[in-house]
Amino acid sequence: MTIVFASTNKNKISEIKQLLSASIKLLSLEDIGCFEDIPETAETIEGNAIFKANYVSKKYGYNCFADDTGLEVGALNGAPGVYSARYAGEQKNADDNMNKLLESLKNKNNRDAQFKTIIALRINNEQHLFEGIVKGKIIEEKKGAKGFGYDPIFVPEGFDKTFAEMEMSEKAALSHRGIATRKLIAFLENI
Repeated sequence: MTIVFASTNKNKISEIKQLLSASIKLLSLEDIGCFEDIPETAETIEGNAIFKANYVSKKYGYNCFADDTGLEVGALNGAPGVYSARYAGEQKNADDNMNKLLESLKNKNNRDAQFKTIIALRINNEQHLFEGIVKGKIIEEKKGAKGFGYDPIFVPEGFDKTFAEMEMSEKAALSHRGIATRKLIAFLENI
């Protein structure tokens, strides 16, 4: 089976490729010649994932899945949420986003947060959604050099290190994207 992952994020593509079985050939947007910036203008994480998967499927004719992820912080009423990638501005800079978040949480005792990933699959003209959630907390300073996004300031429940301090395989085994991806893979392997 050949399927497109509607992403240009090489880190995400690597994470997902590591989880796929050999029977599934994963193509990136670059692989199918899609170089346009697919807008993420929906008001929800689900909406963005659905829009991207449908866009690629309709325009390029491939079965496709797309994901969107948000970091939801309890003390900030779920922010940055759907705006996680551009929390500190349209430049989508991870350091700027983390710095803004850490500043927003200064003097707040509740640092509970969760990563939420939704994968939208468009296959054989049907839509399917897969969700992955990992609860944890935001620490006060960045730790670790692996991972991407908010990984250096997020410690998952039951651990004492950030996602950015974990090897990719360790993170993938428990991450929000890993959970959603395993649900996607289970579905694809039963088609």
